[in-house]
Amino acid sequence: MTQTPPLSKFLSRALSLGASDIHLSTGQPAAYRVHGQLQKDEEILSANNLEALLASLWNGNMNPLIDEGSIDFCYSSDDGNRYRVNAYRSMNTLALALRYLENNFTNLQDLHLPTAINDLAQAHSGLVLVCGATGSGKSTTLAAMLNQINEQRAVHMLTIEDPVEFIHQPKKAVIHQRELGQDFIDFPHAVRAALREDPDVLMVGEMRDIETIRAALTAAETGHLVFSTLHTNDAVSSVERLIGAFPGNEQDMCRIRLSRCLRAVIAQRLIPTSNGLGRVPAVEILLENSAVSNLIENDKTRQLYSAIESNRKTGMQTLDQALADLVSNRWITLETAQGCAKHPQSISKLMSQAGSQNGH
Repeated sequence: MTQTPPLSKFLSRALSLGASDIHLSTGQPAAYRVHGQLQKDEEILSANNLEALLASLWNGNMNPLIDEGSIDFCYSSDDGNRYRVNAYRSMNTLALALRYLENNFTNLQDLHLPTAINDLAQAHSGLVLVCGATGSGKSTTLAAMLNQINEQRAVHMLTIEDPVEFIHQPKKAVIHQRELGQDFIDFPHAVRAALREDPDVLMVGEMRDIETIRAALTAAETGHLVFSTLHTNDAVSSVERLIGAFPGNEQDMCRIRLSRCLRAVIAQRLIPTSNGLGRVPAVEILLENSAVSNLIENDKTRQLYSAIESNRKTGMQTLDQALADLVSNRWITLETAQGCAKHPQSISKLMSQAGSQNGH
């Protein structure tokens, strides 16, 4: 009988590679995501291997895995590293996905994020959305923003997460972090309850349903600074996703509410660097102003892209503008930028525009 490889083997291997994720699947070798690319081991994992590995990660309630096909939780290793774990069924076999969670918060400058994001940590009310696909760095950006608030402002911060990813130690702020299944039963109830818990800053892990969105909008409208995430690829589709979550007869009211409380939408992707040694964020930013508010309220969201393009001086930028800047600063290659761009042919033109504005 083949002995199950110890969990520590996979965790150590991931750390040595600098991997962000580990994939363990029945009938397949372990795979590690390094700078966005997967690297595989040779040893094939059996069903018994996976069952034993899951048992070493989690001894809690397995009902969600049985009833719903997946379960989320966090795991802390003996060396103090933390991982977000998703156990799920695939073709009626077990699979595990582990995401490494940084213990130390990286500041916004070190993440190479635009200064406009830094300024959002000074806001006192409204809704800030951080958007992107899975693995685009949303959680890291959000954690850095919350950490900046924690270091600079004497406020009450409350997070509602599934699961808690980054643990914030109180600095200037008072902080409470609540986890689904352990501290509350569902997101809508937790967000509504938050309004009775006197938060200044509220972080909702994900806008996952209409009731959560309703509650988050109410919080943003009533003087709280609310951060949340969406699995959308750009700023315009993020606004449309929120509005589209409501029934047709409620969408006009949603547009009005959103036009009054939306502070910013940050949509980011992680792009491979030109030296092949890492990834750097390309960030689209939509910020509030009267024109943006009017476009949202009057159902003209398709025109928001033009508003972003024409307001670079106030901190807004499209994904293509961000990519052009990264090429100009030699973070990424022109070919990589064109492969990621909304309008590939525009990258060279945007670089020329930026150069002429900077006097080059």
